Amino acid sequence: MAEEEFQKNVLGEKLEPCSNDPLTGWFRDGCCNTNEVDYGVHTVCAKVTTKFLVWAKKVGNDLITPHTEFGFPGLRDGDCWCICAATYAQSIDRGTACKIFLKKTNYKTLEIITLEKLKPYAIDLS
Repeated sequence: MAEEEFQKNVLGEKLEPCSNDPLTGWFRDGCCNTNEVDYGVHTVCAKVTTKFLVWAKKVGNDLITPHTEFGFPGLRDGDCWCICAATYAQSIDRGTACKIFLKKTNYKTLEIITLEKLKPYAIDLS
C-alpha cells in the first residue's frame, strides 16, 4: 500500500502493524488493513489465547490448523493476528474474547463492534 493509502485505527490514528511473525493481515502486510473484498473484515488485532482458539475452532473458525497454501501458519497462544470483527464480537458475547491492541485494530471494526465494547479487552490503553 502506498503511504497515502494507510488506514486508521479505532482511535482515529494511523493504523500500527499487528504482527510480522506470524505475518498477518488480509494483504499479509503485517497490518489489519482491509478493503471492499475482505468480506470477513479481518480488522481486529488480537493476541490470541488457547481459550479463544479452541472456542473459534468449535464454532467453525479453525485458526489452529496450518494452511500453508493460503500463507496461514496456524496460531498458538500468544500469537498476534488480524481476527474477523464478527468472530471477535461473538467471542465477547460468549466470554471467550482475548486481549486486543486498539492502536493496531482497523477503524472498520467500529461498523461491527463499538469502541466501548472493545476497550475492556485493550492491552494498549493507559
